[in-house]
Amino acid sequence: MRLVHLSDLHLGFRQYQRLTPTGINQREADVAATVSRAVAQIIECAPDLIVVGGDVFHTVRPSNGAILHAYRLFQRLLEALPNTKIVMVAGNHDAPRTLDSGCILRLFREIGIKVADDKPELFEFPELSLCVMAVPDAPGVDRPLMTPPDGFAHNVLLMHGEIEGMLASQVASPERAAIEIPLTELHADKWSYVALGHYHVYRKLADRVFYSGSIDYTSSNPWGELKEQRERSVPGKGFVEHDLGTGAHRFHPVAPSRPLLDLEPIDASGMGAVEVDSALRARVDSAIGGIDGRVVRVTVRNIARHIVRELHHESLREYRKRAMHFHLDTRRPEVLARRGKGEGAPGRRATLPELVAERLNERPLPPGVDREALVSLGLRYLQQAEDAAMAALPVLES
Repeated sequence: MRLVHLSDLHLGFRQYQRLTPTGINQREADVAATVSRAVAQIIECAPDLIVVGGDVFHTVRPSNGAILHAYRLFQRLLEALPNTKIVMVAGNHDAPRTLDSGCILRLFREIGIKVADDKPELFEFPELSLCVMAVPDAPGVDRPLMTPPDGFAHNVLLMHGEIEGMLASQVASPERAAIEIPLTELHADKWSYVALGHYHVYRKLADRVFYSGSIDYTSSNPWGELKEQRERSVPGKGFVEHDLGTGAHRFHPVAPSRPLLDLEPIDASGMGAVEVDSALRARVDSAIGGIDGRVVRVTVRNIARHIVRELHHESLREYRKRAMHFHLDTRRPEVLARRGKGEGAPGRRATLPELVAERLNERPLPPGVDREALVSLGLRYLQQAEDAAMAALPVLES
């Protein structure tokens, strides 16, 4: 008894301002093509059960094009795999916030897919001795006692949600933190398999408890996903194949339509604008596969704002024209960033001369002005003002 577990398709996802020749957002077209490849690979697996862990669409009210594409994909699965059961739950991106709005996923009931959109559902398939408890992520949904019924050889729990502790406290929003699900509440030892959606990186939480991850890079922090994939040796995006009888488990990678390229970071400590420009050019020119048509990021650490403003803008425009998207992620020196938040340097407050020097170092200058000479002159004027103020103080006689 083999199942395929996929989640977080996010069809209709749009990003950046590039369009295809037919006027569709380029990233929306990319994601649609990636999901199409995933469907082709799933058909090759020919599982007995397919479970979809939510966020089929990126928005509650997706475009007609996104709806049509999803309908055709699931129709293709049903026609290619007529004996395969398909169960789907709504994710937080699918579920409307008000009760008077219907969920778009109900459309798929019309073609024979089992859908849980506004309340938990228990779907039974006696001919397979199989049951699937499906728990959507929708407003006002009370989670049931998540234990399987008696009488089935195979029991699957399918839900969309965030298991407690999956996200660091500083990352999780208060709204999401309030609805985190304790891992103990899943009663994982009682299920043949627990299929989760919402988290975008493939992750094993416990025996037979998995997030399949998203099918493409559709979150607000794809670079964080890349980093986690590297750290956990996850081979990208994809779906899970799991045998409920033998426990055999496999993650199937799906090649993204437009791979992300995170170039080697630059430490700009002590660098001027010309040196940073040179380092950026070296990163771009040495990128494996080049940057043309790709989503690219390069991080520049320890760079003051005035240096950023002095970078060679024609080169940056060139990179942005060549790449589908080029993100220059500049980060101020740590101490200056903390001061900007009113926290001061570690252990002491910055002195007035230090603050003056910092501001003069950040100030944009007209061509031909020597910055070191300007800072030196400013500090001299400050000292002269302090000396004059001291001289004007009355002399106290003993």
